[in-house]
Parts: sequence; structure tokens; C-alpha cells
Amino acid sequence: MTRAHVPVLATELVDLLDPQPGQVAVDGTLGAGGHARLVADRLGARGTLIAIDRDPTAGATADELDHDVAATTRFLHADFAGGLGALLDEGVEADAVYLDLGMSSMQVDTLERGFSYVYDAPLDMRMDPTQGPTAQDLVNTWERRQITKILREYGEERFADRIAGSICRRRPLYTTHELVDAITAAIPAPARFAGGHPAKRTFQALRIAVNDELGQIDAALPLAWRLLKPGGRLAVLSFHSLEDRRVKRFLAARAQGCVCPPQLAICVCGREPEAELLTRGAVVPTPEESAENPRARSAKLRAARKLRHET
Repeated sequence: MTRAHVPVLATELVDLLDPQPGQVAVDGTLGAGGHARLVADRLGARGTLIAIDRDPTAGATADELDHDVAATTRFLHADFAGGLGALLDEGVEADAVYLDLGMSSMQVDTLERGFSYVYDAPLDMRMDPTQGPTAQDLVNTWERRQITKILREYGEERFADRIAGSICRRRPLYTTHELVDAITAAIPAPARFAGGHPAKRTFQALRIAVNDELGQIDAALPLAWRLLKPGGRLAVLSFHSLEDRRVKRFLAARAQGCVCPPQLAICVCGREPEAELLTRGAVVPTPEESAENPRARSAKLRAARKLRHET
């Protein structure tokens, strides 16, 4: 079962990137290609769009994109940190780089990938199904304290230890519904549906751990920034606080100027901002977009323009 892909904050993202004919843009997380098509249309026949995705199924999206748009396109099968690093090694310079973090629609809607707690499927959750351990490996081999730690840190789950204990007692677990049953049994009845589905935070935490999503963000943001020409723009869409916090801090650090103590009459550090923030706070979906596309509800968009090369 699949749903029509609707890119989140699409108009806002393209307006902030402001791609011009003939420029080079890098899509670090191609997914279903909704943002890529809009950006490619702005780049025109003289422009180039380089798309990166760790999910091998995104190659079909890239093929369709190459056929449908006038811009020159290129696809790299890699996680976005690896792909951005490879482009830097090649000497590529971009006018725009953007990242759409988290799961893509095609991943969550492909039931056998095990991302959804609603449908029964093997416990996989890998964005690249050819690489690394699965969620099944984690829940069946990690110690209780390890599971507790990721549920607290990545899922902000207040019943983390109880859920980890329930998982360990019920092992082995092979399917998403077996995991949901273990989670539900551990949560007190009054709290089970107080904040949405009781498995939501645990599934988020396991997905982040399986795919090293936060490590990927920490590695990719500096690479994306280095890839930009002066005047180039970086935009990042995030979908939960752990992602957004990293993006916010990264951009704020580059927009910061003088760091001298306030008691000094003149600046002696010589620090100048590397970035101009293009968003005052985060851009969030309108109520209308959230109503039409429930997956947009938690989205936050931040962007900045690069003022100069790093020193």
C-alpha cells in the first residue's frame, strides 16, 4: 500500500534556496523526489542537480527525474554524509544544498521494511536494506541497559526501562507487532494512548539507532557547508527535536560574530559571521498543510546563506 507523495514545506524550501538557472544544487536525501523536481525546474537546462540517497530504491526516482526535468541530473547511492564527502573530494562547488531528514514516504509505506508500527512486518528499519544490523538484531542481542539508553535518548520515552525489560523477557522478537505487544504490555494502561500510539517513541528510537541518523547529521552538516560557494544556501527539514536541535545549533554557530567578553570596549577576537540566517526561528507548516498532509505536522525548516569561506 502506498500513498501519493506530498513534499513537506515545498514552496517554502524552494523560496529559501532560491535556485537560479544554470546553478548547481545538491539534494542530500532524494527520497521520492518531490523537492528535487521543484528545484530542478528552477535550475533549467543549464543547471545541474546532484541527488544522494542511501536507499537503493531511490535510484528509480533518480531515473524518472532524469527523464522528466531539463536540468542535468546525477545520482549517488550513499548516505548523505558519505555522498557529500565524495562530492567534496571531487571538487564540486554548489549554489544550494538541502536535506530532508528522517524517513521518506516510500520507506514508511513499503510495509515489509518494518518502519511502521501499524502493520505487521519483519523488524528491519534499515534505510539501506543491504547495510548493517536490523532492528531485529538490536532488540534480540542488546542488553537491557543498552535498549533503555537509546529509548531514553532517541525516543525520549519515559517508560524506557520498563519497555526494555518487556522486550528482553519476550525475546526473540521477529515482527513489528511482536515488538508493539512488548511495548504496550510495559506501559501503564492510563498512559498507553495519552501521547499518540504507545509504540511511536520506541520505533523512532530504534530507527535512529539502526541508521545512525544523528551521527549522520553531525557528520553531514559541516560537509554540506563546505560544499557551498560563498553566497550559496543550505536548507534543512527536520521532523523531531533531536534533529532540529542539531541544525539550529550548527547554523547559529556559523552566524555568530564577535565572541569577546562584553566588558571589552573593542573586539579583539576578529571573528566574523560565516552565515546569514534566512529563517527567524524555524519555518513550520501552516494549519492547512498539516491538515492535508499529517506527516508535515512536526516539520521544521531552517536555512542560511554562506557569506564566506571558512578560515
